[in-house]
Amino acid sequence: DVPMNWLNTAFVLGAAFLAVFGEAAFGGLRHLVGAQIDLLPPLMVYAGLCTGITTVALLAVCAGLWFDSLSANPLGVTVLPLFAIGLAIHLKRELILRDQTFAQLVLGLAASMATSLLTLLLLLSMGRNPLLGWGTLWQIVVVSVGGAIATPIWFALFGWLQRTLVHHRAVESSFRPDRQIRRGRL
Repeated sequence: DVPMNWLNTAFVLGAAFLAVFGEAAFGGLRHLVGAQIDLLPPLMVYAGLCTGITTVALLAVCAGLWFDSLSANPLGVTVLPLFAIGLAIHLKRELILRDQTFAQLVLGLAASMATSLLTLLLLLSMGRNPLLGWGTLWQIVVVSVGGAIATPIWFALFGWLQRTLVHHRAVESSFRPDRQIRRGRL
């Protein structure tokens, strides 16, 4: 069971690294809709529901620092919002219908919106002066809707990776194929 957890953690961190790189390298969608879709909160939804607290913490720290190093954010400001979202989801994961697409959409929307608002609150608390206005509202809406759409995609991708690359143990039956079956009267 330990190799599977390690492999799932490697999948999640690798996906976070590729998501941050993709967001920084390819800006076509950003120029089209006027906001950058953040793939880390939907990934944190997956990690909070399907992995352990260690993976959630590693994802928050690594992905937050990777994201901040390639953005205008101060280094480390994204770590706390990502971890708060992941921890909240992880603590309530028994109550959440993780296999339902609608629940994934709602969680992705809420996590993306909360991450954006918490990051904005941290920036204001640090004395930074981010540009605030109607454009900020538009960006939060685009990030939230994009996060809602991306969440079921993350679940499908990781489900496919698990089915394809992780060996599952065969379930043993109580039926033995070499046993003799007696028929007729006793």
